Amino acid sequence: MQYDANGALMQTELPGIPLVNRGKVRDVYDLGDALLFVATDRLSAFDVVMPNGVPRKGEVLTQISLFWFDLMRDVPNHLISADVTTRPELKAYVKDLQGRSMIVRKAKVIPVECIVRGYLVGSGWKDYQKSGVVSGIRLRPGYQQASKLDEPLFTPSSKAAVGEHDEAISFEQVVALIGAEKAAEIRDLSLKIYTTARDYAEKRGIIVADTKFEFGEIDGKVILVDEVLTPDSSRFWPADQYRVGTSPVSLDKQFVRDYLETLDWNKTAPGPVIPADVVEKTSRKYLDAYRMLTGHSL
Repeated sequence: MQYDANGALMQTELPGIPLVNRGKVRDVYDLGDALLFVATDRLSAFDVVMPNGVPRKGEVLTQISLFWFDLMRDVPNHLISADVTTRPELKAYVKDLQGRSMIVRKAKVIPVECIVRGYLVGSGWKDYQKSGVVSGIRLRPGYQQASKLDEPLFTPSSKAAVGEHDEAISFEQVVALIGAEKAAEIRDLSLKIYTTARDYAEKRGIIVADTKFEFGEIDGKVILVDEVLTPDSSRFWPADQYRVGTSPVSLDKQFVRDYLETLDWNKTAPGPVIPADVVEKTSRKYLDAYRMLTGHSL
């Protein structure tokens, strides 16, 4: 295992267990009848993995995903167990893996990032300012930055490889990729999961401004896979600090993106080292997001 100077887990090594993929944040291993998803503490921004990480970030991502899987049990997902002690081959690595890992079913991943926007911010706000159109959808005039949309929008993108940028695509392009029936199913599921989470989070003092989902298929049935509604895959705003017309305070990695925007950096690898105070504040934001959503401290 590789940890950085702050104790963030940057890379896992499980000798004898085949590594399937080392993504921006997750290391995925093949357990034969299942996959092991390990959420490291790696931090990616603008599709670049930073040289240092955020301690406990991987724990937060895993535990928040488990929380949503449990809350939305009616939506089929890939989770088998979050207890790595159930697998003898992982016994030697329990200390490093427990709390940040999921044992999941193998699924054929659908090659679409399913983004849902409930508020107009980020690239959606930039597109709206230019053309009044977001992902091929024309919006009414009069929205401000961070305005709540009249209805949540399904704004999908293509899935890019590590180091490459996802590209926004229209719903018609999703249909061309995977067929009309499946495209409608993942759109409707994305909107349903988002609105359920948005309404729950509002009661806990968090605005879920936008998020992205991934889906897979097992025996022809669509299931929810990967992480769900985490500070990595979503914009979380503290409701008591939300103001229309401004870029809201966040409980996610937007804090790091905002810091990186102040640097003379071209947003290509290698990324700059993140200062200790930014790392510490980011870690606190992730832990705060978990506490506010679940009512428990991690």
